[in-house]
This record gives sequence, structure tokens and C-alpha cells, in this order.
Amino acid sequence: MFLVNVRLSTIAIVEGKDLKLVDAPVSGGVKRASMGELTIMASGTDESLKSTGSVLSALSEKLYVIKGGCGAGSGVKMANQLLAGVHIASAAEAMAFGARLEAASLQCWCSERNQQQQWHMGMSCHAGVACATLVVIIEALGMFENRVPHMLDNDYTPYSALDIFVKDMGIIARECSSQRVPLHISTIAHQLFLAGSAAGWGRQDDAAVVKVYETLSGVKVEGRLPVLKKEAVLQSLPSEWPLDPIDDIKGLIKKNAKTLIVLDDDPTGTQTVHSIEVLTEWSVASLVEQFRNKPLCFFILTNSRALSSEKTCVSDWRINILQARSLITDICRNLRTAANSVENTEYTVVLRGDSTLRGHFPEARIEADAAVSVLGEMDAWIICPFFLQGGRYTIEDVHYVGDLDRLVPAGDTEFAKDASFGFKSSNLREWVEEKTSGRIPASSVASISIQLLRKGGPDAVCERLCSLQKAELKGKSFLCRTAASFVSARIGIVAKAPILPKDLGNKIESTGGLIVVGSYVPKTTKQIEELTSQSGRFIRSVEVSADKVAMKSSEERQEEIIRAAEMVDVFLQARKDTLLITSRVLITGKTPSESLEINLKVSSAMVEIVRRITTRPRYILAKGGITSSDIATKALEAKRAKVVGQALAGVPLWELGPESRHPGVPYVVFPGNVGDNNAVANVVRSWARPVRISSTKELLLNAEKGEYAVGAFNVYNMEGVEAVVAAAEEERSPAILQVRSTCFKVHPGQSDLFLLPIICGKLLIAISSTPAVCEISNLYSLALLKWNANRKQSQKINLSTMRLQGDAL
Repeated sequence: MFLVNVRLSTIAIVEGKDLKLVDAPVSGGVKRASMGELTIMASGTDESLKSTGSVLSALSEKLYVIKGGCGAGSGVKMANQLLAGVHIASAAEAMAFGARLEAASLQCWCSERNQQQQWHMGMSCHAGVACATLVVIIEALGMFENRVPHMLDNDYTPYSALDIFVKDMGIIARECSSQRVPLHISTIAHQLFLAGSAAGWGRQDDAAVVKVYETLSGVKVEGRLPVLKKEAVLQSLPSEWPLDPIDDIKGLIKKNAKTLIVLDDDPTGTQTVHSIEVLTEWSVASLVEQFRNKPLCFFILTNSRALSSEKTCVSDWRINILQARSLITDICRNLRTAANSVENTEYTVVLRGDSTLRGHFPEARIEADAAVSVLGEMDAWIICPFFLQGGRYTIEDVHYVGDLDRLVPAGDTEFAKDASFGFKSSNLREWVEEKTSGRIPASSVASISIQLLRKGGPDAVCERLCSLQKAELKGKSFLCRTAASFVSARIGIVAKAPILPKDLGNKIESTGGLIVVGSYVPKTTKQIEELTSQSGRFIRSVEVSADKVAMKSSEERQEEIIRAAEMVDVFLQARKDTLLITSRVLITGKTPSESLEINLKVSSAMVEIVRRITTRPRYILAKGGITSSDIATKALEAKRAKVVGQALAGVPLWELGPESRHPGVPYVVFPGNVGDNNAVANVVRSWARPVRISSTKELLLNAEKGEYAVGAFNVYNMEGVEAVVAAAEEERSPAILQVRSTCFKVHPGQSDLFLLPIICGKLLIAISSTPAVCEISNLYSLALLKWNANRKQSQKINLSTMRLQGDAL
């Protein structure tokens, strides 16, 4: 749109040269101009208008001839622009208000659009200034219908640049000032456009003025992205690249012998690797030891996500910012010093972050900028939050979180509402702009499409500087902020099946397992509810009162800590798997700072409780990233651990280092955001001791309740017994064995040998990790009864059947 303010002096000069002047400002923008569909407001002398009429008609869809001589057209145009500018600004305000109320922005738009249609009326194309102004006003109302879709789609392609309204509203202000006409509403609109231009959005579409309201109010006007059907979306994508790149990756690793160092902002980043070391401290001596071993990769647990970026108050926020920056800077400096101390050592750093987009990126220039300050400038940052095992997908630049058969935009999930690291954008380009407060606009963020990945393959991606290793060989430097899947792909690790207790080769501990839950996210609460529903009979629970440890006196806090630790000790010694959990009612303070202090008190109490437990657990499961970090490093004093694999897809399993309080104990790091509602219950069940069954009837009743089958087998030798038990364990299924004792060649005269099948049955049940009932039939009952009587034994005997259950051990 153009605004030409024609001065009478200029008219006189031009007409004095025998030139005919037509004042013909236009409305419609570049698109309508290219289609010959402009709205033109023409004024001038009758002779001038007559001579230019054919040209103006060819350029316009609507031609208004304004009476009043040259300059009248510009007057109408100014009125048009005043109303258009005010209307765009008010539309932005209305949409921001609707977004704040969590109203459907699209419904607001449709409602206003219907009102506009009711206002539509036909008018003469030949009118005076006042009448023509009314005609143009009706058209200006169309700004709402035209601009709001841009806001909802977050599409600011500049069909009419925001800076044009900075210019036009300025001209209107000056003209009205000279005419002594006070402008109240349009002056405010002018200031909004100025603010948008100052923020760097001047060359975007004028609808981008809504970003001023988004910035001021913290809302996002963009229409909600739809929840997608997972299966339908995945089937609609191009076929995967047909060649497995794993051999190519391993070959490139040999050429580029750099150690990959993953700075993990919480312990859950080891979700896709195995046979990898994790360090929880980063002294130069420890790093030198790692580099001397020439590992392919190792992790450093920074736990920087625990340093909240929430602006609880200015002082707390600045302290956290400084701590996070100092943390990453110190690690990178120690890495550089250690690498220089070991001959022929090179390394690459990756920042592993949350696949649901929480964490420091790069708010207040924390992690990424701190790394760059030591490692040097990078050619680009690579952002890749894809995490297959956790159901995190990026499609057409939008990041989704899988929820059963649905794909939910990340910005619409519970994770986006995180008090410390909340966000609104699901589109990763816009997420970068949001997290950098506009320092990196969405328009400057490049992306690698899934079409290029799957159709072009590694070479095509390399050309776009995303195949890091090939690009690094060409001298390019990248800093990656990724989820866990990237790490295993980068070093060529092939996934393996979840680890079970028998896979570790450890002797069976006689104590119970310890499950520690501190996470308050809704997913965790649902998972724990399902755990207690499925296994409540076999698990003992110790609930820690958050109120007592965070809100009461120090004496009451200490009493609660001691009580909980003693109860857990008793249950573990009794071989009971034990759930140590904070009360599920979330306590908040009057201010964000108070809420943060409460959380820290509850967390430190859980650490103190675990530190006081003296019994060595059979295994430990910690739920939640920050919880698992604190328990490992503060309660168990682990300085290193080995990632042996996963207890479940996306759930890391560590072995604690020799310096820890419980060396070698399996440690399940269960992320707060992974798995369906059954996930925790499934892991606990796979690590549980065999359930003790009092009778065959109870075994069958449990199967009926759980809707699963129980196999029953006649076996005739020990090989058969062993085969059935092995098969039952492989399928994690209970079994009934009927052992035909006559095949054991036992004779009444050899009374001690009567115990052979009994002992074998007991031993098999003892080592089995699944419920089992062993029935031994056709023994010489009378002789056995006599043998028992002589030795004052108390076996349960029927005249025709001897039955051994798991609880008889």
C-alpha cells in the first residue's frame, strides 16, 4: 500500500508545466497488484481523470473516483489507512486476549467474520470524500478477515510489510496534527507498529504486530496444531532410506577418531546406549583417565536442568544463570586441559537435552554459549530432539510427543507447562525464536526435511551440513543440542533387548528392591498409581510427608526422615520391594521463589532418607531425571557408573561404580516423561522376586484375574523340568509342573533318595523368577510319611500327590 500526501503547492507547480495530475493512491498490496485487482481511490480534474481512466480501470478491481479535486484521493486513503492500521492492531489485541483466556482464537475470527459479512453493502463508485470514506471503511474492516489467518497460521510472509504502517500512521499523525484533529486510538496503534519494527519484525507482514502482544502478555496466538493419528501419519511419510548406514558410520568413526563427549543435563540421556561410562564429576584427573582409555564415547552428568531458569526473582534467576554458565564453562575447560595432557586426543562435544524441549536452550546464552566460549565459534547449532524410544517425532518442523496412538504437539503437552522451562511453540523454528527471545528469528532457522532424509540419504543431507561426521571431516564445526537417539546413531551403537536380572550374571540378593519416586509430573503419578494397582499386594509403600519435611519445624522434618528410613530398612531386609514416595499433593508457596525452596527441601529429604538406609537393595529404581541424579550422586555417592543397557526401551540401566555406597547395584534411571501408564509396573515386575503362590488354585485365580494363560506340563526327567522353567522365564509366564517321580528311579529302601525330586523341585522354584507350582506324583507315600515322622519333618502330603509351592522354600 502507498500513501501519497499531495500538497497544493506541488499541484500548482506540476500543472503550471502543463501536466495533468491524477491523485490515485491504491490499496491491495503486492499480490492484488500483480493480479490487477487493486482498489484505487482517484481524484483530479475531470480532464485528467478522463485521460487516465482506461489505465486505472485495467489496474483495478474497484475504482473509486473521488470528487473534490486532486488530493481528495489521498484524504480518503489516509482515512482508509487509519482505520486499517487501527483495525489490524485491535485484531491483534483481541486475538491475544482470546489466547490469554484460552479461548479458541479461530472461533473469535469466525465470529468477527460473520459480523463483517452482515455489514457488507453496495455503494456508488462515484462519491464525495465523506461518502467515499464510508465505502473504504467497509473495505478496511476486511483487515480482520485477511490478517487474522496470518496470525493463526504464524505465517508472516510480507504481503504488506509492517514498516509500511509505521510510515503511513506517521503521515496520518502529522497531517491530523496540522489539521488540529486529535488522534487517540490511531496514535496507540502507531506506537504498536513502531514497537514491532523496533523488535525486528518490520519486514514481516503487518499482522506480525500481534507479536508485540505475545511478547507483553506471554501468550501465543497461533492456532493450536491438531493432534494427529500416529499410524496414519507414519504411513504417509516417504519410505525409509533403503541402505543401513551403520557400516558407513563405523567407517567414518575410524577416519575421525574423536571421542564423543556428551554433556547430559540429567541422567536420563543414556537411554539408547550400552557399554558406556558415565562420570558424575569432571576433575581433570578423571577426564585424563577416560581419555587414556580411548573410549568411543563417554557421558558427563552435569544435571544443569536442576538449575532452574525460572525467574523466581531477579537475584535467584541471576544466580542460577551464573551457576549454569560456570558449570558448563568449567567442564569444557577441564576437557581441554585433560585432552592436552593425553597424546593424540581429540574430542567432540554434544549437549544432550530433553526430548520434550525442556531445559536450558539457550536461555540467557547459558549452555550453548558457555561451551562456545571455551571450544570456539561453531558454524552452526544442530537441534535434533527426535527420540524414537520415547515416541518423540519431528514432522514438517513440528515436534510431537507420542501418546498411545496419537501425536500431540509438544507445546500442548504437560511438559510445555513446566514451571522452570515452559514454552509455547511446537514448531522448532518458532521454538528457537521463542527461547532466544527473538535473537534468532524463526525465518533464519534452516531445517532438514524428512523427505530429504529418506529420499536423498546421507549424501544429500551432508550437502545441507547435517551429516556431522562428513562435514567435520571437511573442517566444519557444529554444536549439537539433541535428544538421546542422536548419540547412539552418532557413534554407531546398535540397540539391544532390555536387560533382565539374569542377564547381569549377579548372584541373587536376598533383600528387596528400592523404588524412589520424587517426580510430580502427571505421567509419573499415573504410572505409580498403576504400579500399586497391579503389584500392591507384593510391594510395601513408605510415603514421605512433603508437608512435614518442607513446612514444619526442623525437629518434625528430622523425625519424618528417620521414620521413613527405618521403615524402608525393615521392608528391604524382609525381602520386600519397597516404594519410597513423596506425598502426591503438590505444595506451593506464595511466590515462585517459595515454591522452589519447598521443592528443594523435599528433594533433600529424599536424599537424606536414602543415605540413611543401611540395607543393600537388590536393585534401585529412581523415577524422574533430577531425582535419579540426586539419589545417585548425593545419596549413593557415585562418581561413575557403567551403562549396561536399558531396563525398558528408553529407560537406562546403570551399574554403580566401586566408590559408591552400593558398588555394582543395578540402578534403573527412569525418566519422568517416558513410557505409558504400565511402564513402571512392567519394569518392577521384571525385577521382582518370584511371587509366592500358596496353591495351584491361587495361581489359576490370579491368571483369571489378570487375563493371561498358565501352562501346565507333565515332565519325566530333570531335563524336562529345566526346559519348562527356562521357557517360562523367557516368556515371563507362570507355570505348573507335574513331575512323574517314577522316572527318577527312587526305591523305598533308599529313603534319603526320596528327597531328590523334592529338593530339585525346590531349587528350580527358588531360582525361577516366575510363579511356579511343582507337583510330584506317585511317590511311595507311606514310606515317605514314615521317613518324615522319623525326622519330624512337616511336608504337606497327600496319599497320592506331593505338592511343593514357592512359599515352602
